[in-house]
Amino acid sequence: MGHRLSKIATRTGDDGSTGLGDGSRTGKDSLRVQAMGDVDELNAQLGVLLCEDLPAALRQELLAIQHDLFDLGGELCIPGHRMVNDEHVARLDVLLEKYNAALPPLQEFILPGGTRAAALAHVCRTVCRRAERSVVALARTESVHAQLLQYLNRLSDLLFVLARVLNRHAGGEDVLWKREHQDAS
Repeated sequence: MGHRLSKIATRTGDDGSTGLGDGSRTGKDSLRVQAMGDVDELNAQLGVLLCEDLPAALRQELLAIQHDLFDLGGELCIPGHRMVNDEHVARLDVLLEKYNAALPPLQEFILPGGTRAAALAHVCRTVCRRAERSVVALARTESVHAQLLQYLNRLSDLLFVLARVLNRHAGGEDVLWKREHQDAS
């Protein structure tokens, strides 16, 4: 892993460039930096979700995912370095099975909402999809390990499932989309 910063205001980025973990520099508007930023934002949004009242097991699982996302960002930061592997993706598959098993089948689309925790999980899901799109764009121009894309794809699915779980945890249900909704005016 690259060096740790001992001071934050380095002033080396004043010209619009930033340092990568391998010591190279790139533009702050590069596809790689965009992907890193979107993954970082996702991790921050998960931090907000973790401020909510959550079941203890889920809290620990989300903390583990935050660590995974830090590793994923590290892999993006060091071109050619590998930190995310098949086991990371498999852990998400296990969580998807676990949490999806207790949910009723969907009969309609659902709207983001219900409880605050569920709504925050939906925000995390949408940020995750953006991070995934950024990594896909990067992968079109540079080498990216397939597990990064698989991880983000599974994680967005898991966050959708967790939003449903969190609504039920609070005693609520999904907010269903209705084709024939009434205007609020």
